[in-house]
Amino acid sequence: MTHDGTDRFVRMVAPRTAEIVAEGDLTPGDGQVVVDIGYCGICGTDTHGYDSAALSPAVFGHEWMGVVAAVGPRVSQLEVGQRVVAGVGPACGDCAQCRAGHADHCDLAFAEANGVTDDAPEHGGYGTRIRVSARRAIPVPDALSDVEAGLLEPATVTFHAVRRARISLGATVVVQGAGPIGLLTAQHARAGGAGRIVVSEPSETRRLAARRLGFTDVVRPDELHSALAEASGGLGADVLFECSGVASLLQPSAELVRRGGTLALLGYPGTDSSVNYGDWQSRELTVIGSLAYTHSDFLGTMTLVAQGRIDVASLHTGTIGLDELESMFAELGSGQSTHTKVLVDPRR
Repeated sequence: MTHDGTDRFVRMVAPRTAEIVAEGDLTPGDGQVVVDIGYCGICGTDTHGYDSAALSPAVFGHEWMGVVAAVGPRVSQLEVGQRVVAGVGPACGDCAQCRAGHADHCDLAFAEANGVTDDAPEHGGYGTRIRVSARRAIPVPDALSDVEAGLLEPATVTFHAVRRARISLGATVVVQGAGPIGLLTAQHARAGGAGRIVVSEPSETRRLAARRLGFTDVVRPDELHSALAEASGGLGADVLFECSGVASLLQPSAELVRRGGTLALLGYPGTDSSVNYGDWQSRELTVIGSLAYTHSDFLGTMTLVAQGRIDVASLHTGTIGLDELESMFAELGSGQSTHTKVLVDPRR
């Protein structure tokens, strides 16, 4: 990758080919702000996007935090110098979902999360600056460090999923996969009142990370059936969070859930899955999909992190500059990396 100029950003030009581009003058328009990026987290979505070059430009580098550098007309809720994190705005009140009373599924907020609004940024947070709708820049409490702010987006994804699962106090929970999403899901489940939490993960490095976060029922996948039988008295999981995104695990995951229990889907498979529909129906499983978040999810997550009930900082295992991004994508995509969560400092 080559670059020219002080302000710059990374964009995909072909599968596994990125380039650093000089940033033009960014002037915020009506309802917009310009943010100096502090950190941008590398997400599994980004690594898939690197392989395929198929992501929306606004989504490639969507886990950013920074400081407001300029505000445009009709922006009253943000000030220059204020720390913010990338999120989605409050429910709009005007879309079909909002008018029907389903504000948690606001069409505008969902479009913002997927980078497809008319005013979506020209690029994501793999850059020194970004121009974005002020709706999407959420103020960061003083109690949070910059690193914690840089990890808020994935923490909010998992907050949203656990909230949707409506865990009962004392529930037996399985978290399948102990990558960043799985580790954050397990913590939110614990904060939400789960009883026994069994974490299943093939990587020893990731199992150690789960244990460091205070989880004791941490097992290899081949140990999961016996560990769950012991934890649940042979009944099965009240709630299973599938965080690996491995399509072939969907039916085996469902079979670990007790009759009347909940299968919660976070991992996003890239291929179709085969399931036993009759099994799901006869056992009256509740299946809950989860994607992205709402504005209120960000506020709730910030509160939990500020109170120390969710530890995001310990997931941070490395910081790189823009020039190192391609090699890090290759490392993370290899399946051999020991990193949990890598942050990009674009001015490094």
